[in-house]
Amino acid sequence: MDDWYRTAVIYEVRVRSFADADSDGNGDFAGLTSRLDYLQSLGVTALWLLPFYPSPLRDDGYDIADYRSVHPDCGTLDDFQRFLEAAHARDLRVITELVLNHTSDQHPWFQRARHAQRGSPERDWYLWSDAADGLAGARVIFRDFERSNWSWDPVAEQFFFHRFYSSQPDLNYDHPAVREAILDVTDFWLQLGVDGLRLDAVPYLFKREGTTCESLPETHRFLRELRAHVDSRFAGRMLLAEANQCTEQTLAYFGAGDECHMAFNFPLMPRLYLALERECAEPITEVLAQLPDLPPGCQWATFLRNHDELSLEMVSDAERQELWRHWAPDPRARINLGIRRRLAPLLGGDRRRIELLNVLLLTLPGTPVLYYGDEIAMGDNLYLPDRHGVRTPMQWSGTRNAGFSACDPQSLALPVVVSPDYHYMGTNVEAQDRQPGSLLNWTRRFLAARKRHAALFGRGALRILPGGDPGVLAFLRLHDSRRVLVLANLAASSRLASVDTSAIVQPPGAASPVRLRDLLSGHELTLAGPTLQAILEPHAALVLLVAS
Repeated sequence: MDDWYRTAVIYEVRVRSFADADSDGNGDFAGLTSRLDYLQSLGVTALWLLPFYPSPLRDDGYDIADYRSVHPDCGTLDDFQRFLEAAHARDLRVITELVLNHTSDQHPWFQRARHAQRGSPERDWYLWSDAADGLAGARVIFRDFERSNWSWDPVAEQFFFHRFYSSQPDLNYDHPAVREAILDVTDFWLQLGVDGLRLDAVPYLFKREGTTCESLPETHRFLRELRAHVDSRFAGRMLLAEANQCTEQTLAYFGAGDECHMAFNFPLMPRLYLALERECAEPITEVLAQLPDLPPGCQWATFLRNHDELSLEMVSDAERQELWRHWAPDPRARINLGIRRRLAPLLGGDRRRIELLNVLLLTLPGTPVLYYGDEIAMGDNLYLPDRHGVRTPMQWSGTRNAGFSACDPQSLALPVVVSPDYHYMGTNVEAQDRQPGSLLNWTRRFLAARKRHAALFGRGALRILPGGDPGVLAFLRLHDSRRVLVLANLAASSRLASVDTSAIVQPPGAASPVRLRDLLSGHELTLAGPTLQAILEPHAALVLLVAS
């Protein structure tokens, strides 16, 4: 079984924001191809590309008008194929978006549907209503922008249903032709050589009256059909579910190992910030205890930030208010039910906290997903609308337009960051490349160390250990006879970590001494007593390779 995704390090790329080769102000595939050596040197092994398809761009490309082509801003299909070949030549896998739930209202499917007669097969590719009072249990997700999931179409003279923006009508998955069309789109990209597909907004495919229209049995049945279709035609390809649901519902997207290969760990992500805010490991250990062993071949995708808001949908109302007060005191940073900030400004630019969360990202169970620019602590722009503030151009150098493009600065699709703390002249790849102690080089070193123990981190089991202090998260990663002990201080003050040595000796009861080497610093120590004790500085972590 080719389960490359279980030991991968995924790097999320917004093509329009990464590198502009033709100087039109938009990033493109030629520019991305020119930067593949950088990504390879960083230590990532797979690239997840945000939508690059033809689109009116009312939702940054998630409103697709043509599933089988490339937006002119990003280049051509030939440019994509050249990029794919260049990535594969560097052993970089490529994951693209399969936006299942909806299309743009400019898509030919919707244009055909709105002009078709009521009740006709063409009309029924989407969901229509005369009164806009159906499916009342479906929550409005973009509640800062939409008041209802129904919008009036003057051409069709009916309301159509949408879970997101009103420019994104939902497909009708009860229609066999819709399901067949999505399978055809899947075949198109996998035949080109794409290694994986991220299934966008996957919980919302089927709708039923009297339900929340989320994670319905019919949706899982279709996912099993999709998985069987992919497995029978394209060996070694991966399906990644974007299912922002409660723990039980998120787990269901693995099925019995016959639905998605991977799912984003939305239950864990907000608890990392809750633990850091409370200076207590309990929010993390509680959610980890709720995550059972996954079916064979399945894997979590863990993440700290991405192109959307930091979602707080699946925490309690009280926890959401707590997280907003602490991490987003500026109301401009709040959107929908989340926080629209990049990692560095979210953490106040605190290098220790940035490193601490990255240590957890890279050592907790799952495949880590890094967001472009977070490796150099890029900032954001709260003055841009919606979530565009976390999607600004990659900062390559201190030259014009941060080295992203040679165009006139006024031609940039999104402006570069010029706020004092994160100005591109000080925060960029070129500057950090020259500094051995920079966050960029710290990330490179840690990814290189992780790669040497990929089976351990990617496939290893997890054992939570008593850390001796509420602010210390202690856990052991195990794979065969190999072990890594992680001690993380979530507190803003020094704490004493205390771990029973017998818990980390293999086999249990084996005689001391026990040798440990810190994968972050390279320092080694030998333990001969029954207890490992270490004073951890504020927001510090130890990642200890154990050898007895």
